[in-house]
Amino acid sequence: MGIFKAKGVVYKPVADVNLGPDSDEGYLPANVKAPRMAGLLVKIFAWSLELPILGGIFLYILKRNNLIHKLVSFAELEESPLFVPFHPYEELKEQEVKCIEFDLSPPQQVQKAIECLQYLERPEKNSDLSFHRWTILDYSRAYTSGKITPLMVAERFIAATHESSKPALRMSFFIDYNVEDIIRQASESTIRYQKGEPLSALDGVPVAIKDEIDCMPYPTTGGTKWLHKVRPCIDDACCVKRLRLCGAILVGKTNMHELGAGTSGINPHYGATRNPYDPKRVPGGSSSGSAAVVSAGLCPVALGVDGGGSVRMPAALCGVVGLKPTFGRVPHSGVIPLNWTVGMVGILASTVEDAFIVYAAISGELLPSCQPKTAVMKVHFPLLKSPNCISDIKFAKYGEWFNDCTDEIRICCSNALNQLDEHYGWKTLEVTIPEIEVMRLAHYLTIGSECSNSIACHLEKLNMKELGWDARVALSVYGAFNSREYLNAQKIRNRQMQFHKKIFDEADAIVTPTVGVTAYPILDDALESGELDYVNGAALVRYQIAGNFLGLPAVTVPVGYDKSGLPIGLQFIGKPWSEATLIHIASAMQALSISDTRKPTVFYNLFDED
Repeated sequence: MGIFKAKGVVYKPVADVNLGPDSDEGYLPANVKAPRMAGLLVKIFAWSLELPILGGIFLYILKRNNLIHKLVSFAELEESPLFVPFHPYEELKEQEVKCIEFDLSPPQQVQKAIECLQYLERPEKNSDLSFHRWTILDYSRAYTSGKITPLMVAERFIAATHESSKPALRMSFFIDYNVEDIIRQASESTIRYQKGEPLSALDGVPVAIKDEIDCMPYPTTGGTKWLHKVRPCIDDACCVKRLRLCGAILVGKTNMHELGAGTSGINPHYGATRNPYDPKRVPGGSSSGSAAVVSAGLCPVALGVDGGGSVRMPAALCGVVGLKPTFGRVPHSGVIPLNWTVGMVGILASTVEDAFIVYAAISGELLPSCQPKTAVMKVHFPLLKSPNCISDIKFAKYGEWFNDCTDEIRICCSNALNQLDEHYGWKTLEVTIPEIEVMRLAHYLTIGSECSNSIACHLEKLNMKELGWDARVALSVYGAFNSREYLNAQKIRNRQMQFHKKIFDEADAIVTPTVGVTAYPILDDALESGELDYVNGAALVRYQIAGNFLGLPAVTVPVGYDKSGLPIGLQFIGKPWSEATLIHIASAMQALSISDTRKPTVFYNLFDED
């Protein structure tokens, strides 16, 4: 049959590829050929893909039409496969940093982070800012002064979460939260403050956990109705243990896209999480609930897992900060192994400083009960004295890629980058990053193969009715990838690693918009079935992939809004282990953008003393 004839690209040796602005390497936009589907249409499509013979033909055509065959499956590459993007630890020469050895406890690391913030100017409640989310240090100071207690905050949190779940809003922030457990934690924290013995600045601060991360006493569902039955939660994840040691109040498990297999945050089992800036629009996924609770003021910080932009993407759409550390920087023990070579625990936060404090708490050597240990024994903390305390920062910008977004995002992000250059004298270098679309497809093949392999042992016993229709389609596609395709994807990973290393020889960070579109509408036909919207999905992940596929640290910072008042984020992708420099850059960007921070439509002030 003619449809089974395929020919792949023959890639040039890396040494022969020009990465300069005058490169002849053309930019290839995402070639997504799939209509939006929801309701009955997505059900018919799922059934078709599950048919023994016809389904195989459909899947072959899908891969061919979306250039997977040409660019990945049958490609000819001279590189060897690179299966795990773990970078040998290198102590970078970063500016204005404090070196922390990993012989400190999580509370001690939080204290070191607080010391790094002591000279930073912070907005006061009565400043001219149009809107200000309460931060970790706001909570800590108020608790210490006795103006408010963790128990009061917990009670307000419970009331606000209950209100957000009513039919009038249906925000669907959480999959599960336990009132008794929240009150118990808050009561214990209140007593510690009364005795003058808080465990850290995080003591009593509400922190939400994505339901992909183990956190007692909750089951870990991964956004499904069944996974917790075959993989019971018997202990906290290592990152959660660290937060407990700091006294944080762990307030529940946030909603997420089922199995992390989508970008919208629409979950047919637990409801569609809604964007606090416009509840009729998506928050992004898959860490949808974690982004939304921070945006709505329920928590200053939340944990997510970033396998394909799943922290940074919803952070940008919901107008908050999203930080994804270097692969291996944060212990992954206790996280559902859905995508173990591309996934990473990440942080969603109200401010860059809050993200830094939680990063300090959860990063580092594994705790004794979280084996095996990592080889990374030190970390640099940024000394955030003032926005212009570091100099000679160089950004790499690939113009055609940077501009592959809506006009409003392009203009907003370009203006933000120009502000950095003008205010701090930093420079932007024009570069070419080859084969961006090839990397996206290779990452999709990798994350899909790992997800499929992770749950393969359960699929035969699983009643397919327990899966959402969009997840069923995703698993059918994931299961169609073969060993040759997976190996070629890992060769592409090696190839991209070499490209990015050359770019980082010249620049400190790569700068891009965070997403290609702002939050799009939640349509009623998707609520029961989920939806397939690969065009918007490709636009949302367009700038995310290098962080995951290559294990690089990345951060997104809100820099403005579109004409509908929907947030826009700017992303910085850094060298391996360069979180301190990224936090410096993000803090500087935040200082220039904070005057235009707008209050979401749905917002809860748990901190109000009146």
